[in-house]
Amino acid sequence: MTTNSKPITPDEAIDPSRALVPSIQQVNEVRVQRGFWPKIRRTAARIPFARQIVSVWYAARDPETPAAAKGVMLGALAYFVLPVDAIPDIFAGIGFTDDAAVITALIATLGAHIKRRHKDQAEAALERLRDI
Repeated sequence: MTTNSKPITPDEAIDPSRALVPSIQQVNEVRVQRGFWPKIRRTAARIPFARQIVSVWYAARDPETPAAAKGVMLGALAYFVLPVDAIPDIFAGIGFTDDAAVITALIATLGAHIKRRHKDQAEAALERLRDI
């Protein structure tokens, strides 16, 4: 996607002040659709916040979640999916701390939009992954 014919950079895509810009939302949605489940499959057993991030994924896909909340959720999920972030995920022990901080902040501010059904869906999805 582009803004004024210029490609959107990863920094622009995850900039919270731009989370509600339609072109940024569209880029983030595509990134999340393509990369979320493959990354969760690779990392769920290693990250203690797997249930929370999968709950956010389900909330972001729920038609009842307000558009503004979805935009911020997609930005946070895009940050998780992006291979390049503040602390690269390849560093054992600390690689996901920045991702955890983003998800924690998101839940602190938008947690009311993450319903019990989203948490139940996340638990069921993670259970299916464990069975694979």
